[in-house]
Amino acid sequence: MTAQQATQSVPRNGWAVVAAKEFADHLLSVRFFVLLLVLGLAAGIPLYLAAERIRSLASDVSGAQAVFLALFIVGPQDVSIFGLSVSVQGFIGLAAPLLGIAFAFDAVNGERAQGTLPRLVSQPIHRDDVINGKFVASLAAISLVLLAVVLLISGFGLLRLGIVPEWAEVLRLILWFVVTVAYVAVWLAFGLLISVVVHRAATSALVGFGIWMLIALFGRFLLNLVLAAISPVDSSAPVQQALSTFQFHSFALRLLPTTLYSEASSVLLNPSLTQTSVPATLGQLSQAQQQIPTLLSLDQSLLLVWPHIVALVALSVICFALAYIRFMREEVRA
Repeated sequence: MTAQQATQSVPRNGWAVVAAKEFADHLLSVRFFVLLLVLGLAAGIPLYLAAERIRSLASDVSGAQAVFLALFIVGPQDVSIFGLSVSVQGFIGLAAPLLGIAFAFDAVNGERAQGTLPRLVSQPIHRDDVINGKFVASLAAISLVLLAVVLLISGFGLLRLGIVPEWAEVLRLILWFVVTVAYVAVWLAFGLLISVVVHRAATSALVGFGIWMLIALFGRFLLNLVLAAISPVDSSAPVQQALSTFQFHSFALRLLPTTLYSEASSVLLNPSLTQTSVPATLGQLSQAQQQIPTLLSLDQSLLLVWPHIVALVALSVICFALAYIRFMREEVRA
């Protein structure tokens, strides 16, 4: 067989073949149903607890805008976890990264432990089709889980509470779903990177979930401690200097993917939010204090969170690129 014939025998869409096989395995796995149940409960419990509050809100402001979005941002009163309000948005932001890590922590090292990785890369496909297909399949499976949960919550609002969404609310919900998938992609790429670097699946799971817990639960607290030591806030300092300090703290907190997602999802689901950062100048502060409360249009909200979306995509690309390079350079022996 000539080199040209050998090249032609390799399918161009080898990643799609791998993705289809991995996606089918995910749908039939116990992991898929367990995580679907966990995420469904994580989103359903706060919605059920806040049902009466949302119903009263809908009846009090009947005909107002963004009432349907209250299904995702309103939680039960006097209930909090780690100081955060319990809502569907908060629970999904806390639990969705678990899906990314759970679907990726053994993607490569699991094949290596079973001895199937050499046979997999010896198939008539390009080597990068393996890691590309695994990433696409896992992201598709997670997106399916998230879509099922969002549809379940929307159906609950329609049937149980009688709240009918407007088209603007539907578009906001679709954009929020896209941002959530991008947020999960960051953790999925990170889990894939750990799976390539760490050779034992149990160790990669421990590392992945440990880092998730450190960032998601204690990230802001630890970063605030560091910022307080590096750049403390002086109450006696001039207003402009205090604003600069707060602006620096706000920028540093956005290095966390949890902060990026939290701000982006809050703006998309709550049209009344008109800013995501501390004003940088006295003029901007004065304008913010004098601003009349209003609801932003969808394009205005999208302009506010566009940098957040780009940052989330960039983080996922960086993590996946590192995993891709490491996998392509890795020695695979039978």
